[in-house]
Amino acid sequence: MTNKCCILICIFLLDTLVSFAQTDSLQLKEVTVSAYLQEKPVLRLPSSVSIIDSSDMYRNHGQSLVPVLNTAPGVRMEERSPGSYRISIRGSLIRSPFGIRNTKIYLDEFPLTNAGGEAYLNLIDLNSLDHIEVLKGPDGSLFGANSGGVIRLVTTNSKKNNQVNIGVGAGAFGLFQQNIGVQQKIGKNIFTIHEGWQRSDGYRENSAMDRKFAQLTNQYNYSEKANIRFLFFYSDLNYQTPGGLTLEQMKRDPQMARPGSAFIPGATQQQAGIRNRTYYGGILHEVQISPRIKQVIGVFGSHTLFENPFITNYEIRNENNTGARTWFEFRNKNNAGVQVTLNVGAEGQIMESHISNYGNNKGIRDTVQAIDEVRATQGFVFTRFVADFFNKWIIEASVSYNDNQYMFERQAPVQTSVYKNSLVPQFMPRLAASYLISKTVSLRAIVSRGYSPPTVHEIRSSDNTINTSLKPESGWNYEVGFRVSSKNRKVWWDASVFYYELSNAIVKRINNAGQDYFVNAGGTYQPGFESQFNYQLLKQNKENGMPGVLLTNAYTYQGFKFINYKNGTLDFSGNHVTGIPPHISVTGITMEFPLNFYLFVQYNYTARIPLNDANTVYAEEYHLVQAKMGWKFYNKSRFVMDICIGADNMLDQRYSLGNDLNALGGRYYNPAPGVNYFGKVNLWF
Repeated sequence: MTNKCCILICIFLLDTLVSFAQTDSLQLKEVTVSAYLQEKPVLRLPSSVSIIDSSDMYRNHGQSLVPVLNTAPGVRMEERSPGSYRISIRGSLIRSPFGIRNTKIYLDEFPLTNAGGEAYLNLIDLNSLDHIEVLKGPDGSLFGANSGGVIRLVTTNSKKNNQVNIGVGAGAFGLFQQNIGVQQKIGKNIFTIHEGWQRSDGYRENSAMDRKFAQLTNQYNYSEKANIRFLFFYSDLNYQTPGGLTLEQMKRDPQMARPGSAFIPGATQQQAGIRNRTYYGGILHEVQISPRIKQVIGVFGSHTLFENPFITNYEIRNENNTGARTWFEFRNKNNAGVQVTLNVGAEGQIMESHISNYGNNKGIRDTVQAIDEVRATQGFVFTRFVADFFNKWIIEASVSYNDNQYMFERQAPVQTSVYKNSLVPQFMPRLAASYLISKTVSLRAIVSRGYSPPTVHEIRSSDNTINTSLKPESGWNYEVGFRVSSKNRKVWWDASVFYYELSNAIVKRINNAGQDYFVNAGGTYQPGFESQFNYQLLKQNKENGMPGVLLTNAYTYQGFKFINYKNGTLDFSGNHVTGIPPHISVTGITMEFPLNFYLFVQYNYTARIPLNDANTVYAEEYHLVQAKMGWKFYNKSRFVMDICIGADNMLDQRYSLGNDLNALGGRYYNPAPGVNYFGKVNLWF
């Protein structure tokens, strides 16, 4: 551990001790989570979770989910260029050249992760979300196969009043953003509609982004005991991919796209980029059959047309995904202070995908390389038993039985027989407990098994081969933690220590043509520590001009190393896991001043990152400072106007917010912008 990291930890611990000595503070809201089938206070929950509410999201500048999710300890989200997301929870990014794997994502109650194992999170407009729930560590007992965790994106808050929101923003590098949101309660309906458009020229060559998004939700409470919920969105996302640079190229011109060579053309020449047009819809019915029995059933489906002119080929996917999720809840009559809950349910999905690859002739597809018909099925059944003793102890035991199957039928260049990748069904058990020591302090302990099968695009990777020998990765996670919430809710502290050992780790390799393929290469040893701390230092008093001050800190330690990890004759056992910084600290301060002015400043320290398995190349540590200030205007009829301006990377750090790991030719770096500015006007009425 470096001296600088030791100092950061000491400052954090000192800040925590000082916080308990303060008395005057504005109350923080009670933290609750609804991902576990019913709303529960986080203080008593036997799980490690982070809640990012609407105020947390609004404090950031609102153009990207990246700075928002990176405020949660244990979460690392990257954006190699605008719209190109990559995310992990307590896990290795070495598996993901792009996109999201080994993390399950839900949009309200509907899975955004498809049967092929991938989720297009970059389709979603940040302004359409009310809050985000992050469940850390493997949790397949209710959510199926995952080895990292679960993210639940919540679109609607039924407790909010009718409102209309209009926002318009602009910033550096051609950034423009507008959004319109409407929520209305009409009789027994809670209706919301959201529209958003965002575009940017990008900091680098060939890094422009354009996304058009529309979302509709409705909740019809047709009786006191039952409701029907509907969700639909359409997203048209188009973003360019500039490609990785070597260190020398980044120093010479960080804005350049990947140049061509004598053997491989460059990103601009090939018009490298991604176009994703997706329709997604779901309908869900919930009924309280009796005071102690509830049943929920939902169906959902999506259609995606995905085009990716890449440097070495041109890929087109036509994907259709359908599925259903249902569960029952049985509760006893609360006798002698003991409340028992039993959940039984199932979820299943089927994806039919037509995938074709062609040569890429300067952004135009030409000769057929491979065409495949792919069928992926994913299903699991689960049961969960929870016992609450005297509002002190919560004991939870749950298990899911998971089955994943893939079939590939090659149509061209030569039609062949069907390839099958039949994975052995797996159990994912989970045992957890929490104890409320007092009204403000709780302890928890968790043992759970993680399991993540290969995705369709890991079995059929960009080299167009079908690797039916690829195995799922799996492992056991052990953790303990505590939470502290002061009586007046001015202090919130949530910390956990965990150890996760993963076997059959799926990792990316690159062939001589620069194409990705995936193998099982051993395992990882993952000890870690996470801390989330919120403290309201001062309560705003408009009468005497006292400002309001909120302090937050999220600290993550990840001492992840390889075990039994080999690449050919090279043994990397004991090396740090590629792509994972050992220390991350994100500290924020929000100040509310008289006359409705406010200021938000956030500091992100990220330690240096190993860029290859041999640990011979590292990305340097970086220090990001982001600031936002604004003014809110109120009138008697509840109309609100917020005008804000801000800056990102105020220290003008040269860094890469998304590295290409184990990159061929040393092209590891995707430079992020230096200091840049933005502004926005929001109206609520």
